[in-house]
Amino acid sequence: MKPRLVVIGNGMAGMRTIEELLSAAPEKYDITVFGAEPYGNYNRIMLSSVLCGEKNIEDIVINKREWYADNHITLHAGEGKNVIRIERGTNTVYSEDGTIAKYDRLLIATGSNPVILPILGHDLEGVISFRQILDVNKMLDYARSYKKAVVLGGGLLGLEAANGLALRGMDVTVVHSNKILLNRQMDYQAATLLQKELEQRGLKFKMPAKTQALIDNGSGHVKSVQFEDGSELDCDLFVMAIGVRPNMALAQEAGLYCERGIIVDDTLQSYDPCVYAVGECVQHRGDTFGLVAPLFEQAKVCANHLSGHGMAEYTTLPTATKLKVTGINLFSVGNYLGDDECEIIQFSDLALGIYKKLVLKNNRLIGADLYGETADGGWYQQLLESAQDISDIRDILIFGEHYANTDEELS
Repeated sequence: MKPRLVVIGNGMAGMRTIEELLSAAPEKYDITVFGAEPYGNYNRIMLSSVLCGEKNIEDIVINKREWYADNHITLHAGEGKNVIRIERGTNTVYSEDGTIAKYDRLLIATGSNPVILPILGHDLEGVISFRQILDVNKMLDYARSYKKAVVLGGGLLGLEAANGLALRGMDVTVVHSNKILLNRQMDYQAATLLQKELEQRGLKFKMPAKTQALIDNGSGHVKSVQFEDGSELDCDLFVMAIGVRPNMALAQEAGLYCERGIIVDDTLQSYDPCVYAVGECVQHRGDTFGLVAPLFEQAKVCANHLSGHGMAEYTTLPTATKLKVTGINLFSVGNYLGDDECEIIQFSDLALGIYKKLVLKNNRLIGADLYGETADGGWYQQLLESAQDISDIRDILIFGEHYANTDEELS
């Protein structure tokens, strides 16, 4: 009899782990997957492309239900299939509708939950997050029937939501608590160019601003947003996109050690040797995760150990930031701000909307911030990850890989 592997979470991290495992050891486990959404596995990071009309839901599905059947995976997905309890003493999980599954190995991939601002009116109709297919469908419905939208959050997700709603014909205002957009990924100069470009596309901005309350129209639906400065914005749809938190409640209730996420070691194993965890729900060496690249690397390492090969170790590397808005090119990686011990190399051509900033320390690249012209982003990331001494190419580093290679050939 094969050992039983149960996966809680049918998202990108969990299913990428299963894909890697099937490639390495296709016959090793009887696999059961539980998912809260009534779909096969889909590419969550492409929801913004569905919202803006570049793709439809079918385009972003990674594994249809047939894939699970073809690989002899039992899939419990949809209403009532959400796992509500892990009983580690008996190696059993229980779903909302009473479905029971025994495991020899358990993989927790519960992802994250959107942060909801706990203000008056946050539970009104017309107030949503931007996290899953259901949210996108609601936004599309509102775009067909209503006019004014407010998006709370000037980060990646908020700007992608705002851009999509604007392309769908809504009058969109982005509200951000910081004075610059993407303040965790970009400096003031790059963010200013980005804001200018988005304003030219019709987006409006209120920043810095602190949201105080959402006002009821008298029928349980949002009608406006009230701010601490006393101002107010009309609003038919209010989208909260201010970040996510690891979804670790199930693990905590099961007695697994958690801090800001489920604590895992370099093999993605929890403090229970039968239980692994990957994705946005985990905390590894103090870090939590919200971008796809580290999640896929975790999946590879976890699958290596579940398959019995047991050689790989997960290491957190700097992850690059890109904005999924057609026609806007930005790239940020590493320490893009620097400090008093760093050297800064900058190039800008504001007329062309180009800005480049490289941060050096001890003759090594530790951060890059690019806007408008980002073709060399991958090369800068390689230099950063390899900690290569850039002394020989420092003078032409800002001009990119082509110039660096040309200079090497000439010398």
